[in-house]
Amino acid sequence: MSYEYKVVPAPVRGVKAKGVKTAQDRFAHALQTVMNDLAAEGWEYLRADTLPAEQREGLMSKTTVYQNMLVFRRAKVPAQSVKTLSEPSLGAPRLKTGEERLAEKAALAQPKPVTPPKPPKSETASKSDPSSDVAAQ
Repeated sequence: MSYEYKVVPAPVRGVKAKGVKTAQDRFAHALQTVMNDLAAEGWEYLRADTLPAEQREGLMSKTTVYQNMLVFRRAKVPAQSVKTLSEPSLGAPRLKTGEERLAEKAALAQPKPVTPPKPPKSETASKSDPSSDVAAQ
């Protein structure tokens, strides 16, 4: 089975939330939020890595800084399976990807063209109008 991977930076500070008091709890909450958001998109947490990266310091010098990264993966969907996913099934609904959600938002944001209502046909008005009968004779 082949996988696709997603690497995101780990949070560097905690996030305030109701009932979360200490700095460690806030940091854990921030990490939990990132992991749950990606899990909802179908990504499985794999590991955390600390990786070196060169960064400019001043005009000419460079220093090495270390970045904490979270690695996620999910199974690649074979091209044949894409067709079967679009057909209705009795199983659990498939989670939408971020691209699908953005496409839906863009479609909803565009205004739909408004067509003016058509005036009713006045067949009954011409039958009840005596002047049109006189003109026809």
